[in-house]
Amino acid sequence: MTTEALFEQLKHPNPHMRERAMLELAEVRDEKTIPQLISILDEEDVTYRRAAVKALGVIGPDAVSPTVEALLNSDNVTVRGSCAKALAQIIINHPDMSFPLEGLQGLKTAINDPNPVVHIAAVMALGEMGSPAFDILLESLQTTDNVAVQVVIANTLAALGDERSVDVLTALTTDESTDSYVRESAVSALSRLELLSKNKRA
Repeated sequence: MTTEALFEQLKHPNPHMRERAMLELAEVRDEKTIPQLISILDEEDVTYRRAAVKALGVIGPDAVSPTVEALLNSDNVTVRGSCAKALAQIIINHPDMSFPLEGLQGLKTAINDPNPVVHIAAVMALGEMGSPAFDILLESLQTTDNVAVQVVIANTLAALGDERSVDVLTALTTDESTDSYVRESAVSALSRLELLSKNKRA
């Protein structure tokens, strides 16, 4: 199958066909494949766009640099949000890979994106990384004045499964200067975290 035909197949209504096209694209790719996938990220067709995000995830480490580039420099919100999701897919698909510093820095910068779609996707992507993302999330929590971002970070810290999250969230619940909505989120995040540790111990 030609590369063009594989790209067409990313639009296929059948998810198995799309999946197969992603895997094949990752295998037979040339220097145009990654830029072409990134160019799909502003397509109206949601299926096509999501398939491109997933295909970048399958490709993995080589896709990090161009994806970060688009994440930080595109003036299209959909593209930026999709790039953050693509980085999350790379983390999910390549759990044994040490995630490139450039990718971490890119996601850290994207946490300050003015658009909620982008900053939420960036925090979620870091959440997929687990403990290695702890310091970045903590620093962003302490430096952002965006309440929505603080709430997403509090919830993500609870999901990380990192012991240090308990202290951070506990401090948030007792800090009078913290926004009340953030404090409430920290309280519910803490109870979720306790459930997680109980289940682990059990």
